[in-house]
Amino acid sequence: MPEAPDRIAIDERAAQVRFRRALTLMGFTLLVPGSAQLVAGNRRVGRIAVRVWLATLAVLAFLGVRLLLDKSFALGLALNPTFLLVLRLYLITGAVAWAALFVDAWRIGQPLSLRLPHRRAVVGVNGVLCFSVAGTLLFGAHLAAVQRDWLTMFADGELGAAHDGRFNILLLGGDSGADRWGLRPDSMTVASIDATTGKTVMIGLPRNMQNFTFRKGSVMDEQFPKGFGGEGRYLNGVSTWAEDHTDLFDSDTPGIDATVSAIEGITDLRINYWVMVNMKGFRRLVDAFGGVTLNVRQRIPVGGLGKDVTGYIEPGERKLTGYQALWFARSREGSDDYSRMARQKCVMTALLTQVSPKQALTNFQEIADASSAMIKTDVPGGALGDFAQLAMRARDQKVSTVSLVPPQVNTANPDMDKIHAMVKAAIDRAEGKAPKPAKAKKKPAKVTGGSVGSRNDGYVANETDDVAAAC
Repeated sequence: MPEAPDRIAIDERAAQVRFRRALTLMGFTLLVPGSAQLVAGNRRVGRIAVRVWLATLAVLAFLGVRLLLDKSFALGLALNPTFLLVLRLYLITGAVAWAALFVDAWRIGQPLSLRLPHRRAVVGVNGVLCFSVAGTLLFGAHLAAVQRDWLTMFADGELGAAHDGRFNILLLGGDSGADRWGLRPDSMTVASIDATTGKTVMIGLPRNMQNFTFRKGSVMDEQFPKGFGGEGRYLNGVSTWAEDHTDLFDSDTPGIDATVSAIEGITDLRINYWVMVNMKGFRRLVDAFGGVTLNVRQRIPVGGLGKDVTGYIEPGERKLTGYQALWFARSREGSDDYSRMARQKCVMTALLTQVSPKQALTNFQEIADASSAMIKTDVPGGALGDFAQLAMRARDQKVSTVSLVPPQVNTANPDMDKIHAMVKAAIDRAEGKAPKPAKAKKKPAKVTGGSVGSRNDGYVANETDDVAAAC
C-alpha cells in the first residue's frame, strides 16, 4: 500500500534537515575547529580544540599589532630558526588535527542516515574542506622548513661588536666551478652600516688595483710588507695567491681571509663579515624572481670576448632573464672595469626595488634554493634579525657611495693615505659630520692599472662608476 503524501513530505523534510545539519557541522568545523564536537560530539575534544583555536587567534592578533607597530618584527621572526621550527611543527600538527575534526564532524552528521545523493554531496564537501585546510597548513609548514633550511648557510653564533659604531660587510662577487669558491673575485664592495641608524656607505674597489698594503700584522702583510705589487698582481689575484699558499693560513677560507686583509689595508676599516656571491647562482636567483627590468644605456655584448660574443642586449628598457642579467653585469667586451662595477650596482639595485611580496611568496622555494647556491658567508645566523632591523631603518635613507677609481685614485700606484681619507670623509658625510663636497665635472681618466680582461697600455676611459650613467 503506497505511503500517504503527508508521510512522504515528512520524510523529505527530515532528510533535508539531516543534510543541512551535516553541512552545518562541517561549516562550524571550518570556522571554529571543535565547535561541532561541542554541539553534538565529544565535548572534551571540542573544548580542547576551541581553546587551541582561541589561543591561536590571540597570538595572531598579538603578532598583527606588533607588525603594525614594528614592521621589522616580521623579518626578525622569519630569520629566527627556533621560531620557524616551532611554526612548522605547529602547522603540521594543526593540519592533522583539523583534518581529524572534519572527519569526526562528518561522522557526527550520521552519513548513513542520509539519502544517497546527500551522502555523496556531504562526502564531497567534507573532502574538499579537509584537503583544502590541511593542504594550506602543510604548505605553510613546507615554507617554514625551506626558510629554516636556507638559514643553515649562515654560521653559528650571535652578532659581534661593531667597529667604531659601524658594521663593515665585504661583498665579493665572482665565478666559481665545482670547487672554486672565492677564486679571483670580479667585484668587491664594502657596505659600511651605522649600527644605530642603518645609514650605509658603499665603497667600491676595482679589481685591478696594485701596490696596496695589507692590514698591519696580517699574514699577507708579513709576506708583502711593501705592498702587493709586481707583474700580474692585482687585488682580485690576492685570493689566488692565498689559495696557492694555504699552509700560511689557519682557516678553511684562505683566499677570502687574504682578500679581507687587503680590503682592510686599503680602506682602513675593520671588516666584520664577508659575503661571497657566486655569479652562476645569481643567474638562478634572477630567474626565480621572474627576471629584472633595466634601462640599458648602451649595447651590451653577451657570451664573452671578441669572437665568443653570441649576441647583444640592445639599448632601451629591457626585462632581462637571469642569463642576460648575468652578462649585463659581467660583460667585458668594449667595457672597462669601472663600467662593470656600475652595471653590477644597477642589477642589484633593480632586484631590491622590483621584487614584490607576491613574487617572493609564489617563487619562495626557487628563491631559497637559488640563494643557497649563490651565497657563502660568515655572517652568523644570530645576526640576521639585527641586520634586518637595520635594513628597515635604512630603506628610506639615501645610500652614500665612494668609488676608489680614477681620476681620484691611481689604481697602479694608489696613495693609501688619500684613500683612507676618502673613505673617512664619505662616512663622515653620511653621518652629517662633514660638508658635502662641491660637485666636480667628470673628465677622462688615464687608467694605469690593469687586470685579466682589461687593458694596461695607458687606455683612457671615463669614470663610469655611476649607477645613473649605467642604467
